[in-house]
Formats: sequence, structure tokens, C-alpha cells
Amino acid sequence: MVPIESVLQKFPRMIRDLNKTLGKKMELTMTGEETEMDRTVVDEIGDPLMHLIRNSADHGIESAELRAQRGKPDVGQIFLHAFQDGNSVVIEVGDDGNGIDAEAVKNKAIEKGVVTPEQAALLTEKQCVELLFHPGFSTAKQVSEISGRGVGLDVVKSKVESLSGEVTVRTKLGEGSTWVIRLPLTLAIIQALMVIIGEEKYAIPLDSIQSIEDVTPSDLKLVENREVINLRGSVTPIIRLNEVLDTESTKSPDEDMVVVIARKGDQQVGLVIDELMGQQEIVIKPLGKYTAKCKFISGATILGDGEIALILDTNSII
Repeated sequence: MVPIESVLQKFPRMIRDLNKTLGKKMELTMTGEETEMDRTVVDEIGDPLMHLIRNSADHGIESAELRAQRGKPDVGQIFLHAFQDGNSVVIEVGDDGNGIDAEAVKNKAIEKGVVTPEQAALLTEKQCVELLFHPGFSTAKQVSEISGRGVGLDVVKSKVESLSGEVTVRTKLGEGSTWVIRLPLTLAIIQALMVIIGEEKYAIPLDSIQSIEDVTPSDLKLVENREVINLRGSVTPIIRLNEVLDTESTKSPDEDMVVVIARKGDQQVGLVIDELMGQQEIVIKPLGKYTAKCKFISGATILGDGEIALILDTNSII
């Protein structure tokens, strides 16, 4: 475990350089430099963070005239906060600038052929903002050293997800936006829930699990051809892991189901398993290029009795 400080120390200078390049007044505030993470994660996270800070400087902070019109101080604030939250480290990068204009993103997406005008009309504001993660997507008007090179937020997203993390965004037009990266504290040893699906044992990382529910077949409802359950007032889609993993379930259709409620950002789904084995601390063994095509598997672990259990990547399944 090493402090994240080693990655962050180059950013203040970068902002001073961007002040001159972009002709804007900006100030970077950082907290939580002493937060510790797995060395592998720290080595890899520098580029995504640099990309998000440059994004805030170029797209986020407005020109001095526009800031004056909006009654904001003329020095734009960019911040980076790192802190530990349970088994994860959360890094927030944001600014008090323009925020993300969902309409502008939607129009650009239609222009680039990412979505059709009909599809775009049905998108919520949140879904419009998520189009920014589409490969090669950029809202920059002209190509510069800093942006518009087609190296978009998809690079940030794929890098963070390759580290078993997730990235989300909170934004308010005219007030600013915050990118939230949530990463595992350590990549080597994790707490996992051991489950049985079909004849095989699998591990589900505990930090993505909300709860475990007992669901009767009569609780299942169909919405838009998807199975859902009503879980304490919220409609939760159901994913049958035996179908995802293409294996036979050992349970008959009329038996009660064991459902693991997993969360990704503010989405939650129920993963149907056959049997629960219990919680266990496991060491992740990477499978290298063998499982590159299978997105649902993030690695394997060797159990006490020498058996191998595959680790399920809930982010990809959801």
C-alpha cells in the first residue's frame, strides 16, 4: 500500500501551465493525499485523473467574462478529494464551472451518429451525460493540445473499470460538475461471498453486494419483458446467473430463490444463485488473456481444498 500523493504532486504545476495556455484563472485544491492504495492502482490511476483535471480546466471553467456575468469569483476552483470509504477509495475531481450541458451532448451525439434523433428524444438528462463515455466522443469545438483529439472519457472509464472500479458524474448546469471514481483499496486480497451456481463455485466481491434476499417465485413480475422484484419499494431487475454463465440451475422453478442484491453506482440488480456458501477472504489470481473475451470473469482464486473458483465481475454483469 502506498499513499496516492506520488500521483497527485504533478497536478498543481499542470494547472499553472494550463492557466497560461488557456488564458483562464484557475486554482487547484487537493485533499486526502495521504490516502493509501494498492501500488498497482496508484501507478495506473494517474492518467485518468490528469484527463479529468484537464477536462475541468478546458470544458468546465468558463471564461472570466462569463464567470463575472454569473456572479462567480473570477478564479475558477478545481478540486480533487481522495478518501477511504469502507473497502474502497473514492476520488472526486470537479470544478465550479459550467457543468455539463445535456442538450449540447445530445445534439453532438446525434451529429456523430451515436444515437438517432428518435432515441435521443427518449433519453433522460442522466443518460445524455453518460453519452460522454462513448468511444471517441468529444464536445470540443476545435482540436487543441488539451482536448478535441478524440481521446475521450471512454479511456478514463475503461482504465478505471480495468482496475475493478467505476466512474460516475454529478453535474448541474451553470454550477459545475464532479466526477466520482470509486476504486478497490487493494487488488490482491478481497472479501468475497462464495456461492454455487450449477455445479460450480464462484466468488462475488463483497463491496458490490447490498444484501441477500429470499424471493418466492410469486414475487417475480415482468416489466418490459424483464423479470423484476419489488424490493422495499424499489423495482429491482433480476439476472439469473445460471443463464449468464450458460449452466444448468440445480433448483426447480417452483423453489424459493436466493437473490444477491448487487449495486453499481445508483443501479441495483438481483443476481439469482443456487446456493450460498458464506463469506471468505480470497487472493485474486489474474487469468491474463485467457478470459479477455469473457467480460463476466475478473479472475480466479484457489480455495482451501485446492479447488479453483472464478471471481464474477458484477459491474460487467449489471
